[in-house]
Amino acid sequence: MSQALVIVAHGSHLNPDSSTPTYDHADTIRASGAFDEVREAFWKEEPSFREVLRTVEADEVFVVPLFISEGYFTEDVIPRELRLDDWDVSEWDSDGTSASHATLRAGDVDKTVHYCGPVGTHGSMADVIVQRAETVTGDPDVGPGFGLAVVGHGTERNENSAKAIHYHADRIRETGRFDEVEALFMDEDPEVDDVAEFFESDDVVVVPLFVADGFHTQEDIPEDMGITDDYRTGYDVPAEVDGTNIWYAGAVGTEPLMADVILERAAEAGADVGDAIDRVRAETGGVAGD
Repeated sequence: MSQALVIVAHGSHLNPDSSTPTYDHADTIRASGAFDEVREAFWKEEPSFREVLRTVEADEVFVVPLFISEGYFTEDVIPRELRLDDWDVSEWDSDGTSASHATLRAGDVDKTVHYCGPVGTHGSMADVIVQRAETVTGDPDVGPGFGLAVVGHGTERNENSAKAIHYHADRIRETGRFDEVEALFMDEDPEVDDVAEFFESDDVVVVPLFVADGFHTQEDIPEDMGITDDYRTGYDVPAEVDGTNIWYAGAVGTEPLMADVILERAAEAGADVGDAIDRVRAETGGVAGD
């Protein structure tokens, strides 16, 4: 039986670069040959969530949300727009960071849909965050002597937003690779504005858990941290703030290893991906196996 992968993401009417990581990761997976078809769909761009299943020929479809946390979009909007019969969030049996997958029918197109949890809560995201630190510092062994700040949006409207950030910060801290690891936020305490105050290390890598570079990662966070007074003039990497070297990495979702996380989500839902995960990890700079 043929199988298809559909990567669903937010997209943006205002930021043309918002969808770039989605297309890049889709191209990586397409080239791996793991699926007969690979499609992209967006909330704010075309092709839309609502229409994408009509563009797929395969009877079995694996849908992976390119979102950071479990919440309104992954629990309500995407299943509704895909018209997944009998969907209920209890199908995921999640504590806010442990959604895996649910197998449902999309009745109007008569397809079996394996609806996966978001990439942002998958355990392998910790590897992507670390690789983002390696990329921005140019050091494959970065860790000793460095602090790491994992930054999320934070919101009172969705407690799972912060849970995902703490989950990965805790996992990376437990490895002992970095001298210090902290979870920081834009809109709740502890705030990224005061990043230097939370670390004793002279060098701190800051990795925002966002899918794409946009208003928050390119404008808000650099200005809030004080690495630039005006985002339009750019900033140094590293930039010194209160005696601390801040290595600002930009959105984690732009890291090529994200393609591996998408594949792992689909594989855990039953997709036959062969050795694609190992090959994609090798091609994107990761190390096969956690």
